[in-house]
Amino acid sequence: MIKTNVMRLFDQAKISYKTLEYEVDENDLSGEHVAKQIGYPTEQVFKTLVAKGEKKGILVFCLPVNAELNLKKAAAAVGDKKIEMIHVKDLLGLTGYIRGGCSPVGMKKKYPTFIDETAILFDEITVSAGVRGCQIIINPEQLREYTNAAFFDLTD
Repeated sequence: MIKTNVMRLFDQAKISYKTLEYEVDENDLSGEHVAKQIGYPTEQVFKTLVAKGEKKGILVFCLPVNAELNLKKAAAAVGDKKIEMIHVKDLLGLTGYIRGGCSPVGMKKKYPTFIDETAILFDEITVSAGVRGCQIIINPEQLREYTNAAFFDLTD
């Protein structure tokens, strides 16, 4: 297995994690598919979404793959009037990641990050390792601390 930038950053910070590899299906990049492939409940597999706030700029949200980001709750969490999702074509340029391999760790810049509060219900959650086909298993509090994120109710 290749070492991703996310793994290198966690190693440098002495944060313990595990990895899970899975078969990538280019026709189904959904988080539900990833959860099924790695054998984890969808509530514990977190996707990383990138949005833009009216005043706050680029924002990162982590939430369970079986949930939808509530834009009103997200705007309230960040203290902005309105936020909207960025276009997939802008993802690589802003984050250094592609769709299906976007991690809240190791983006090109440090953006304000918010994790859905349901993460604290689990001892461990998974997030992308920064490439399609690999997930990082990590304690949600360690992820929050490393990314300087905040826990909020972000979903419907």
